[in-house]
Amino acid sequence: MAMEIERKYLVINDSYKKSAAVNRYKQGYISVDVNRIVRMRIVGEKAILTLKSLVSELSRLEYEYEIPLADANEIMDKICRKPIIEKNRYQLTIAGNEWIVDEFLGENEGLVVAEIELKSEDQEFTTPDWIGSEVTGDPRYINANLVKNPFKFWKK
Repeated sequence: MAMEIERKYLVINDSYKKSAAVNRYKQGYISVDVNRIVRMRIVGEKAILTLKSLVSELSRLEYEYEIPLADANEIMDKICRKPIIEKNRYQLTIAGNEWIVDEFLGENEGLVVAEIELKSEDQEFTTPDWIGSEVTGDPRYINANLVKNPFKFWKK
């Protein structure tokens, strides 16, 4: 069984870009039910089908399977709900922990969220100076929910 434990934060400045590797992500959702998320993700020439199920506010069961790129593109175009999530993902290591920052594009442009994956729910870690408010418990920030309610429609 694969377990994903993560915390999410808003990002208050772009200083994370100085030391981060960046990749363009495209992901679509077949199921956006928080208890049964089914996601298709394309990064470059690699395609991954992911199944997730909620365990707690911080933890999810997660299973990932690489599939042929042609199949992924067809699934994205013909089966996934719209809009498709597009984002630039920055990856960096801070104080021994892996952080990712997602800079959303398209329907979710303007939203920038950081995540840290943890080994346990009570793991301690240092937050970088570009981290703002924690949004782990706010369901609006779950990528699957950004399909149902894109950032551009949120009240400012």
